[in-house]
Amino acid sequence: MLQGIGALAGTMVLGAARRAFAAGSGGAIRAVASIKPIHSLLAGVMAGIGEPALLVQGHASPHSYSLKPSDAALLEEADLVFWVGEPVETFLERPLQALSGRAEVIELLETDGVSLLASRGGGLWEPHRHEGGAEAEADEAVEAEAHGHGLDGHIWLDPANAKAIVARMAGALALQDPAHASRYSDNAAALRARIDALDREMATWLAPVRDKPFIVFHDAYQYLEAHFGLNAMGSITVNPEQPPSAERLAQIQAKIAGTGAVCVFAEPQFSEALVRTATEGSTARSGTLDPEATDIPPGPDLYFVLMRNLARSLATCLMK
Repeated sequence: MLQGIGALAGTMVLGAARRAFAAGSGGAIRAVASIKPIHSLLAGVMAGIGEPALLVQGHASPHSYSLKPSDAALLEEADLVFWVGEPVETFLERPLQALSGRAEVIELLETDGVSLLASRGGGLWEPHRHEGGAEAEADEAVEAEAHGHGLDGHIWLDPANAKAIVARMAGALALQDPAHASRYSDNAAALRARIDALDREMATWLAPVRDKPFIVFHDAYQYLEAHFGLNAMGSITVNPEQPPSAERLAQIQAKIAGTGAVCVFAEPQFSEALVRTATEGSTARSGTLDPEATDIPPGPDLYFVLMRNLARSLATCLMK
């Protein structure tokens, strides 16, 4: 119930932000962010100056998102558009080329100071599949290779990367809006200090469970694992919209048993029944991780709530 109220409040805030964006209130720069974690960091940098607009809202996934006419209008009116890059927001690549002619487009994968990791595959790490089945996955693999992408795009889950993203945002905003350059710089400095404090807090929570093996349903946490030295053992590829066959479930159960995983982490879109079935016959416990903050109201605090939720979920399940 509280999550529903929070989501409603977030929707109301976003609606107001979109109206202010469309009106260009106070001459504020018009900035658009693709997904919630990026929007949260951008909102922090712009605090007291303007409110950025968000494209992928609510429980929507950037992997399967379709651009709406209202989104196209935001892009057409924008001064700045911030996105991670094709590995995350595949739906945006062509629209950005076609719709944001006057906007400066900032691809955050191409940011100084951001450490990049290659996508994992093979062995216990199954290929990352977007919703759409094997044929869609094959098409995505061909397209990714053609564009030179073999990267894991979940860069915001490394606090050091988040600080580099904040610095890039402040610089881009200052160039577009020099009258507020000092405010963007001050906001960015405060935000980086806040991220440093978050980093220390998370490290304290996660230190006791660094050696505990676990498995995830969706290989989205590599940056978090690398930064905090966590012991992820593999991933399970499951389409949340299609129940796995009996044969597939048997394969999943064998993988969980074979790795000695202490916990198996699903995501909010997976049913609890599926997770229980997947861990049946093993000693593994189950938990939930949400790398894209689907249940958190958007705003400048979202990034910090997201990261604390991830650390808390990992520590709680792995320490039991």
